[in-house]
Amino acid sequence: MPWLEMTLPELESYRPDVREPADFDDFWRATLAEARAMGGEVVAERVETPLTAFDVFDVTFPGFGGDPVKGWFVVPAGASEPLPAVVEFIGYGGGRGLPTERLQWPAAGFAYFLMDTRGQGAGWGMGGHTPDPHGTGPSTPGFMTRGIEDPADYYYRRVFTDAARAVDAVRTMSQVDPSRVAVTGGSQGGGITLAAGALCEGLVAVMPDVPFLCHFERAVGLTDHFPYEEIVRYLSVHRGAESRIFDTLSYFDGANFARRATTPALFSVALMDQTCPPSTVYAAFNRYAAPREISVYPFNDHEGGQAYQWLEQAAFLRARV
Repeated sequence: MPWLEMTLPELESYRPDVREPADFDDFWRATLAEARAMGGEVVAERVETPLTAFDVFDVTFPGFGGDPVKGWFVVPAGASEPLPAVVEFIGYGGGRGLPTERLQWPAAGFAYFLMDTRGQGAGWGMGGHTPDPHGTGPSTPGFMTRGIEDPADYYYRRVFTDAARAVDAVRTMSQVDPSRVAVTGGSQGGGITLAAGALCEGLVAVMPDVPFLCHFERAVGLTDHFPYEEIVRYLSVHRGAESRIFDTLSYFDGANFARRATTPALFSVALMDQTCPPSTVYAAFNRYAAPREISVYPFNDHEGGQAYQWLEQAAFLRARV
């Protein structure tokens, strides 16, 4: 993809008006209070693997509605004192897979938690293990339009609540220092990271990588790539529903979560990204209310920096824990 959007200086100064509901904070305050009031137990079961350098645990924790959500928790073998922790969220369509797949963070000395994404895990990778038991109204194939008629029913209300509850769960682990927890993720995981960063207090770092779910009204129609194209397809059938649908999406926009940030962040952006256009990333980055940095990959598509970005993240986080 050529640079069809904006020059880098234009992106760096791009501060669009983003639709924001007046009751955004009340909506999320009530959502999290309801989820936390339901209680529920965090269960971590030791798993035997061929790995000798790590201890691995299969975790189930209560998410939205008290629903059981799965995750992998991996720590350096024999960890005897509380460690800084990284909670990671997964890209669109993927699941937590196998616990042997993502070992960089525990290899670097961190406790590591990978949250499964409810209802997903059949699009790529090694699969997921968390159902989404909540029904919705009419929707297109995929997850972007499930419950989109009402923010109370929208799919990402459940996912973002799961993410906040994942941070709560990790902070109960004996191997974790609850005052040194960071969140990260790429693409969809980056959008979830922005939400978790705003919804969870006392984090040490927020690291969204080529984040999805930002500035919906620009993204929808700017790119013809999925998953944003799911919303285009929905609106092509539900003619005249645009205002109502974008009202719903405004409760889940990474640019609105960014405005409420209190934690230092390291973003990344790829200037040839056809899935999450650079201007949508900068719409969130430029509104981010806490100290922020961004890694720019001028000649990359949605893969972004990959291992190079992880090295940037590791240095960024190490300086804060």
